[in-house]
Amino acid sequence: MAGSSHGHTPAAWTGVIIAFIGFCVAGAFMVMAQPVGFWIGVVITLLGGVVGGIMRMMGLGQPKDVHPVHQVAGEREPAGVEG
Repeated sequence: MAGSSHGHTPAAWTGVIIAFIGFCVAGAFMVMAQPVGFWIGVVITLLGGVVGGIMRMMGLGQPKDVHPVHQVAGEREPAGVEG
């Protein structure tokens, strides 16, 4: 989607970074055969989604009316038509 700013918000970046850290923690503890550490990493990963969602509700995410998927077809030009 050229020209779209989908995901380029503080909420998206923060949620993904936290989830990535959790994924790395879970992977490291899985290799070390430490189940407790693995599950802590899984919880951190899920926490990334929760934090991102809370930040979006606080107004730090992308509004729904900005994304092209959420626009009514009659309000924009068809794909491939130069305006």
